[in-house]
Amino acid sequence: MPLLIQPLMSDPHTHRVIPLHDLRPLAWALPETTWHNNLRMATSGLLTDQRGRPLRDLRISVTDRCNFRCNYCMPKEIFDANYTYLPHSALLSFEEITRLARRFVAHGVQKIRLTGGEPLLRKNLERLIEQLASLRTPAGLPLDLTLTTNGALLARKAQSLKAAGLQRVTVSLDALDDAVFRRMNEVDFPVTDVLVGIEAARAAGLGPIKINMVVKRGSNEQQILPMARHFRGSGLVLRFIEYMDVGATNGWRMDEVLPSSDVIRLIQSELPLVPLGPSQPGETAQRWGYADAQGRHDPALGEIGLISSVTNAFCGDCNRARLSTEGQLYLCLFAEKGYDLRQLLRGEASDADLANAIGHIWQGRQDSYSEQRQAQAPDTDARTKRIEMSYIGG
Repeated sequence: MPLLIQPLMSDPHTHRVIPLHDLRPLAWALPETTWHNNLRMATSGLLTDQRGRPLRDLRISVTDRCNFRCNYCMPKEIFDANYTYLPHSALLSFEEITRLARRFVAHGVQKIRLTGGEPLLRKNLERLIEQLASLRTPAGLPLDLTLTTNGALLARKAQSLKAAGLQRVTVSLDALDDAVFRRMNEVDFPVTDVLVGIEAARAAGLGPIKINMVVKRGSNEQQILPMARHFRGSGLVLRFIEYMDVGATNGWRMDEVLPSSDVIRLIQSELPLVPLGPSQPGETAQRWGYADAQGRHDPALGEIGLISSVTNAFCGDCNRARLSTEGQLYLCLFAEKGYDLRQLLRGEASDADLANAIGHIWQGRQDSYSEQRQAQAPDTDARTKRIEMSYIGG
């Protein structure tokens, strides 16, 4: 596919490019050791990268399509009616995804999250979930199998997802106020339908449920307290995510980031919180629990999470890899290129070749973009043509 950079605006300060087509074919070369029989990497589940970080979490994008046009992810002026998505033949089949996932699990992956785009748009997704739910870790344990969704289709799909073997869901919800929510999703979708979907997921047993709110200054920060009030004591975990510079189409600027420290101060002005420890290694969210009258965490009131990739980098223990819908392996959410595993799948590569490629790729990993960003002046890297979040998931 040729490299095409298309200016959308004449003002050089607002110039944007469409990177999704352009970056898809750009890939790092696979390690030469992929095909060396005398350099086979053992699949012991103990794989680590250059910083000693294990491979534990695999996020799999199953589609590059979405039915929302949130401006921080898929702005409608770029992802419009004329936008060309990947043809179905380019997508990994469910069998190809499962074949790769089995090799990742052998290297230590314990959790798989299905993402998009909007993953519930992928036809017959339950078939893939059934296949992934049958996988076992080297210790014989089932995977933590979860999915992130905007909730638009959740009410009609929750029961079948659970029956297929999905364990839990994370729902993206950026506002409770209907006008704000419709403005954020840019397709006039009502917030009530997402709330109905959340309740359907709860009724189906897809829990514990997490709610993700991307906070963008000037767009929805006034919804922080209403969201906190609504989900406090509900049994659902609300997480606030700093607006991040993923991709190149969302026009990211540092002055639109509301730091998590400000979010905490705002909530604590009305609802007392106490810090909690991480629930597992490599967790992205800092946990805070709602406090009782004695200043202790009350589990009945629940907790919130703060994901602070911009102001408090957590690269040091990041254990996540990302597989795009067409088989590109990315080692960081902010990556510019991936590794093309589809060419192995559709070539003559054996399972040992696949495992060897994954192992050597992860072993060479040094990614620490968020730490590097903190060392730079604000907006220094804002227009780098990184891969889009809608292409590799969050």
